[in-house]
Parts: sequence; structure tokens; C-alpha cells
Amino acid sequence: MNSGAMLNAYPDSLGGTLSDIAALLERPELRGAFRSFYILPSVFDTDLDRGFSVISYDLNRLLAAPADLERLKALGLDLKLDFILNHLSVLSPQFQDILEKGNASPYRDFFIDWNAFWEGQGEMTPEGWIQPDAELIREMFFRKPGLPILMVRLPDGRELPYWNTFYQSVRYSMPDPQDLMKALGLQYLQAETLAGRISDALKAGGKPADIDFTGFEGCREAALGWLESRRRYLGQMDLNLRSDKVWAYYGEVLKQLASYGASIVRLDAFGYAAKAPGRRNFMNEPETWDILERIRQMAAAEGLTLLPEIHAAYADGSYAQVAGRGFITYDFFLPGLLIDAIEHRDGSALRAWAEELKRRDIRTVNMLGCHDGIPLLDLKGLIPEERIQGLIDLIVSRGGLIKNLHGQKNVYYQVNATYYSALGADDRKMLLARALQLFMPGKPQVWYLDLFAGENDLEAVRRGGDAGHKEINRTNLSAEEIARRLPLPVVQRQLELLRLRNAAPALDFDAALTLTQPASDQLVFRWEKDGFTAELKADLSTCAFTAEADTAEGTRLRFEQP
Repeated sequence: MNSGAMLNAYPDSLGGTLSDIAALLERPELRGAFRSFYILPSVFDTDLDRGFSVISYDLNRLLAAPADLERLKALGLDLKLDFILNHLSVLSPQFQDILEKGNASPYRDFFIDWNAFWEGQGEMTPEGWIQPDAELIREMFFRKPGLPILMVRLPDGRELPYWNTFYQSVRYSMPDPQDLMKALGLQYLQAETLAGRISDALKAGGKPADIDFTGFEGCREAALGWLESRRRYLGQMDLNLRSDKVWAYYGEVLKQLASYGASIVRLDAFGYAAKAPGRRNFMNEPETWDILERIRQMAAAEGLTLLPEIHAAYADGSYAQVAGRGFITYDFFLPGLLIDAIEHRDGSALRAWAEELKRRDIRTVNMLGCHDGIPLLDLKGLIPEERIQGLIDLIVSRGGLIKNLHGQKNVYYQVNATYYSALGADDRKMLLARALQLFMPGKPQVWYLDLFAGENDLEAVRRGGDAGHKEINRTNLSAEEIARRLPLPVVQRQLELLRLRNAAPALDFDAALTLTQPASDQLVFRWEKDGFTAELKADLSTCAFTAEADTAEGTRLRFEQP
């Protein structure tokens, strides 16, 4: 894995398609700025969650084509792609086969049958699912209220619960009067009346059992059967890692990602994959590590490096566990530490973290913004909690959003905002934050909207409904908007810094770092490798800094913000 800067975007983020992004990266203004590209998973055949509900890992034909990947390779860019380890879409061929064939499906055990999982460890409910014994689920973490179940109807009419950690939606077909005439033997006006009642109830969010059948009591069961037989689902269904077919599928996915030109594979939601009754239901040990090691061996055979994604407080030490097992990790601490250092004019916590990374030889992918939000509760143990709360309050005062998870704000670890807005839409702070990121240990990942100085998109939040909070930092930029923003000094100067970073042999994973702090508000990074040096001198009070680096060609690049 190279240590150069990595662009991060959806395939439709910059211009509308992956082809448009390739064309943008081919322009002289962006040449040399990036050595890698993290394309978010809507590049695949997906349905929900902006790509994180995968139907298959085939390319999304509306947004990407093999020729686009070849153009990216021609630019010398390797790819980082997602592998959503825990789940697949309801619309995946595997789950659709179950809905079509029931127990005769070869994928019957590909997903987790809730009742089979909990057999003998709870009571069967009238609804057809097992309620686990209280002591077995007391400590289990579920991502949403209630039990993580999606009830699905099999061809023989039986209802079966499947484990469903994340999103689910059940939808019913709205009947036409002619449908009900044929199915129920009704006259047209009768069928029209009943069809109207059914449609009104379902559109109001009701379930078939809530429909008013007054005057149609004799055909109630037949009508409900007709509706249920046409039930449709959306959702993300948890995979059964005890199935050999799942592991064979994992191997096929890794081969496919490698064929696209991936060098890094981000493991999304891997912490939920290992499940056991009575356990925490997140990062269960040692099963989680056994799973990761098995996947690492499969990935290595394809020339892929794994990047497990996990959010946890610094004090928990999960980052060190991942790194200690030889994985690269996400530096989810850096985004908050940089805002803290700049706003409080004190680099002490940032310095301590940089020195820990080098001392413990922890290799990271770091970032400012990303497709989710700015993680701040991860900082617990690095800076005082009242200071963390102060950062949250500051970003919210600048238009950021906090989502309650299970009604508790202190559970949701992110504040949703663009990084530029989190810094008060201040060009000098943005450039200083970028310079510090590029001189921190790790491979720098650059969110496209940060690069183009994007501000909070509250209109997108309103359009997004219940899940709209993340849309604040996911604005797609049109070709016209890119043309308007590209000449901005804050954009051009970030690109200049990125080119300096990529041209500097001293800014490599195994280079030596000397980090000094002449005063609380001053930091000096000095990197050395094979006779090459790179240096950043930063003043957190004034946002002034200078960056210099030797190049392999024997020149020395310099960047200054007075």
C-alpha cells in the first residue's frame, strides 16, 4: 500500500458518473494530487443506504463502466473499495432465491434464521419468532429498538424470522379492483370499495391486519392472504458465517474487487458479523479476530490489504487491538484532534497522538471529513470530556447536526457537518488542517467536499427525511459547480499541498519523525528517510505555516501561508 494521498467520493459526487470523475482527475489542475481513490459502494449494484446495501458487487451500470476503471489505472491510481462483511440486500440473488423456493433453496442457511439461532434458548411467540431468554440478550447491543428481525413469507405461506441488524422496510402492493374481483369473487363496486379501504390503510402506514373489513368479513382471510403473498421487502440481511457458502461467496467478492484494481479493501460492519447467544453482539472475541484472520489470508492471495472499520473511544483501546494484529486502521481521532488544536490553539493532544502512532508503529488511513460525520466521542481518553462536549457544541453552533441513537445523544459518536463548516468556513483554518493532516503519520484520505470547500447542505437534510442528517456532507457537485469552485484559492492551495505531499519520499510510512512543540500553539514536524526531508512549521494561533519537502528529482518544494 502506498502512502500517497487518496481521494474519497461516491461515483456520482463529481459531475454525475465515474467517467466524469476520471475526466476531472485527468485535468492538469488535479494531476499529481492523488495516488489512490476510495470509491464508495454505490459504484456497485446496490439499493439502500447510499450503497451500503449491496445486491451484488457488479458495477452500477448507471454510474460506472469497466472503461472508467481503466482510465483510473492509467492515471496511476489504485483503488480502495468496500466489502460489506455483515450483510447483503434483501434483493440479492441469494435472498430472493429463498423467497422463491423456501426450504428448497440452496441458500436456505446463507442468512441467519433467527429461530434456528435461538432454538432452545427462549420462548416461541404467537407471532412466530423466538423471544430469547432475558439473561441472554441483556448485554447484547442492537442497532435499533426491538429485536433485529425481518419476518418473511415463504412460498408455502409460512412466516420465518431472519436476523436483520440494519435497515428494513415491508411494502404491500396496492390492489386494483379487478385484482380483488378475481381473487375474492366480488362484484366490481364491492371490489372498488374494498380496494379503496385497503389503499387508504396502507398509505397511512397501517398493516393489513388494521384494515377495516366491515361488510366484507367473509373475505377477510382471503384478502389478507392475497396481500401477504405479494409482500415486498427492502433491507440488509445478516449473513450466516457458519455457512460454507458464505465463505465461498467472500472469496468470490475479494477476487472481483481485485479485478477492479483494488489494493485496499475496507471492511464495513465487520464488528457485527460474529454472533453468539448472550454475548455483546459487537466485536465478540475471539471470534471477530478469527474471522478477520481468515479473511486476511483470502485477501492476501488476491494482493489486497484489509482496512477494518471500527468506531470506539480511544480509552477502549480497540484501535490498538486492530493495529496489534497487523492491520492498518482508520485514524478516527485525527478529525476531532485537529479541530481541538486549532480552536484551542494548543497542539499538545495532537502531538501526543502523532508520537504514539510512530512509537507503536500503527499504520493508519487518516482523514478530515468523510461520508458519515466528524467522530468526536471517539476522543474519550485523549482529551477531557468537557472539551469534547465543547467541540460538539461549537460544530452544532456552526450548523452541524447530532442524531439521537436509541434516544441518547451520547451513543451516536458523530457530528454531521462538512469539515469546512465545522471550521467556521475559514479558508486559513481549512488549509492549516489540511497541512497538518498531510504531515501526520498515515495515508491521507481526502473527502471530495472538503477539497472543494463545501458547506453544510441543510436543504439536502430536509429532503432526506429521517435519515437525512448525513446528507449535510454528501452534496453532489455538478460540472458547473466544479468549474466555479476549482479556481478558488482554498481549492488550488489544497491541491498544491497534496502535490507536495505525494512528491516527498520523506513522507512515507517507515520514515522517521521528529515532532517538537516550541510553544503550546506551535508544532514542528520533521520527517527523514534515505537522506530526504520534509518539514512543517505551524502556528495554531495565527494559522500561519510553512511546508517544505525534498523530491526524488532533487528539487525542494515549498508552501507558505503567512
